[in-house]
This record gives sequence, structure tokens and C-alpha cells, in this order.
Amino acid sequence: MKDSYTIAFYNLENFFDTVNDNGTLDDDFTPDGFKRWDDRKFGIKAKKIAKTIAQIGTDDSDTPPILIGIAEVENNDVIATLLKTGKLKGMNYDFVHFDSPDERGIDTALIYHKDHFKVLGSETIPLLITNENDLRDFTRDILYVKGQLHEEVVHVFVNHWPSRRDGADLTSYKRVAAANTILRRLDELSATTDITNVIVMGDFNDDPNSDSIKTLMESDRFINPMQQLLSPASGSANYKGEWSLFDQILISHSFLNYEKGTHSFKKAEIYAPKFLKEWKGKYKGNPFRTFAGKKYLGGYSDHFPVYIILKNNL
Repeated sequence: MKDSYTIAFYNLENFFDTVNDNGTLDDDFTPDGFKRWDDRKFGIKAKKIAKTIAQIGTDDSDTPPILIGIAEVENNDVIATLLKTGKLKGMNYDFVHFDSPDERGIDTALIYHKDHFKVLGSETIPLLITNENDLRDFTRDILYVKGQLHEEVVHVFVNHWPSRRDGADLTSYKRVAAANTILRRLDELSATTDITNVIVMGDFNDDPNSDSIKTLMESDRFINPMQQLLSPASGSANYKGEWSLFDQILISHSFLNYEKGTHSFKKAEIYAPKFLKEWKGKYKGNPFRTFAGKKYLGGYSDHFPVYIILKNNL
């Protein structure tokens, strides 16, 4: 398994620090806020997330994940703390993160293992959409990172697309706009450089058969190895008894070749070991989350991580 490597995505469910940021709607996640969020709870969550990340894909690889896209992180400090915590401490990880205009102050980021990946460039791609009143809807930017994965240059897009809070159909156009934003950026990049290896990962707030994901797929740039993982009995998140697979990793067709010096796709999985699940009661088998409303459960996240395994064709 020495030449097999894990690429993962994980929505960390409100990974906030305990400090009130006057520029964002983070008041709930403060010691005096609705959630009574304090240093002890933050520390517990950091240790649990670190434990999870360190184990994703290790049944198929000799190393922890070499790329991990994450969502719902508040700032640089919480990511830096995470990488110094528990099983991640001492690993040669670094990260790329930019603050985005999201009203809640949550962003995406890319954690990478410096022994395997070198950042060649990074940027945020604003998602310019409007709401029903024709006012700008301030949401998460799309994170783009160009890097060298072993011998190959890869282009990684980390996403957390607009939610379905106001209704899936009513908000679908926002997520289709996000898909088209990625496709436009790829067209722009292709005009000046050879774009071969592309990874698009994230919490898309849409399933594989939704219009937004179809928009990406109809470009003929990608395969979606996650599609087969959604069923009535499994997914990455569960809402009111129904499984969804909003968390996905799409890859370009180039990952289906087996030429020397390239990476080839081996498998895709939802990482859902027993310790990440509710173990009894009405919600048995669901992701073991940090909060249920105001009630502190002390769990990990309301999403399971997803991952793919790539083989390095040495």
C-alpha cells in the first residue's frame, strides 16, 4: 500500500473559536452565547476532529490523508490549533485558507502533507450570486489551490456551496451558479496553461443527481466516483431520516490512466466508523454531531468525511 494515498473532504460542523468576532454572526459560539461554547468544548472537538482526520483511509494507505479539504472553519487560528492537536501533532501538515465574506464567518481550507504536496499557487474565487430581493448573497468563496502532488501538477477546488435552508428548489440556482463559476475558472486557466488533473471537492449541499452536480458532469471534464455511494441506507449526512451525499469528490478523467509518473483512481468511500456514529436511540447510525440545537452532545460533526484513494504510478 506504500504507493496508495488518501484525498479527503470533511465538513467540521461549526469549528469556531470562542472569541466574538464583531464582523460575523458567531455570537452563538461564545461562552455567553446560545451554545455556551467555551475552551473546554473547543478542545474536545479539536481532539476528536484530529483523531478522525488521522485515520481516514488508513485501511488503504500507509499514511494519513495527504490532502484534506475542510469546511465550516472560522479562521486560521482554529486550523493551526487543529494541526497541533492529538494525532495530528508532529505530522508535517500545513494549510491554505482565506477569509471569505460568509455572514457566519465560516470558510473552507485545504490541509496538505508537505512530504507529498507542494503549493504552487492559491486564490479565492468569489461566488457572486443574489438573493430573491436582488441583493448580493454573501456566501463562502471557492478555494482554488494549484500544487504538485508527487510528480504531477494538480488543480484543487474546495467548496461549500449555498445551503438549502430556504428550500432546495428555490435555492438551486445558487448552486448551479457555483458550478458554472468553477467551469469558467477552468476555461480561463486552460487558456494559459495545460489543465490536466483537476479535483473538485466539497459540501455541495446537493446530491450527485442534482442540477448543480449535473452541470459539472455535463462539461465532460469529470467523473464522480461518489455517485454509487448514496443509497436509502447510507450517505454522508442524515436529515429527518433521509440520507444525503452532499459531500463529494469529483476528479478529472486523467485519473483513470496508469502511465508512469501519474496518479490513478482506486476507490471512493464514506468514512463512517462506529466512533463517528450515534450508537443508540432514535438517531442510531447517524453522524455523532457536536450539538443538537442548544443541547451539547460532544460529538464530532453532523457529516461523515468522504475520501478517494489514488495510486501513485511510480
